[in-house]
Amino acid sequence: MMTRRTVVNTIAFLTFSAVLAAAQMQMPASKPTDASAAQKTLTGTVSDSMCGAHHMAKDKSAAECTRECVSKGMNYALIVGEKVYTLNGHEAELDKLAGQRATVKGSVTGEAVMVDSVAAARKVAQ
Repeated sequence: MMTRRTVVNTIAFLTFSAVLAAAQMQMPASKPTDASAAQKTLTGTVSDSMCGAHHMAKDKSAAECTRECVSKGMNYALIVGEKVYTLNGHEAELDKLAGQRATVKGSVTGEAVMVDSVAAARKVAQ
C-alpha cells in the first residue's frame, strides 16, 4: 500500500512540475527597462567599491589600493562628493586612472553606472 501511494505522489509531483515549467515558458521574458537609467556625465575620483573614499591599505597609494581591491573582486567606483557610484565597463581605462580624477559618461541607475566613456578630468584653474 505504501509503495502505491509513493508512486501516485511521485506522478502527481512530476505532473505539477511539468505544468509549472510549461507555464513559465509561456510567460514573456521580463527584460529590465532602461527607462530608469539616465545618461549623465560625472566627474570624481576613481576608487573601488569596497574602500570608497577611505582606502584601508594605509601603506599603499590610492591607486595601488584601488588596483589591489579590484584584483580581489571589487568593482571600480567613482567618488563624487559624498556619493559612491559603482562602475561597470571600461576596466582597462579605469585601471589607468585609479586614484585620479576622471570624467565618466554613462547610464546611471541608482548608484550604478554603465560606463560609455572615461577620460582624465580636466584640471580646474585656480
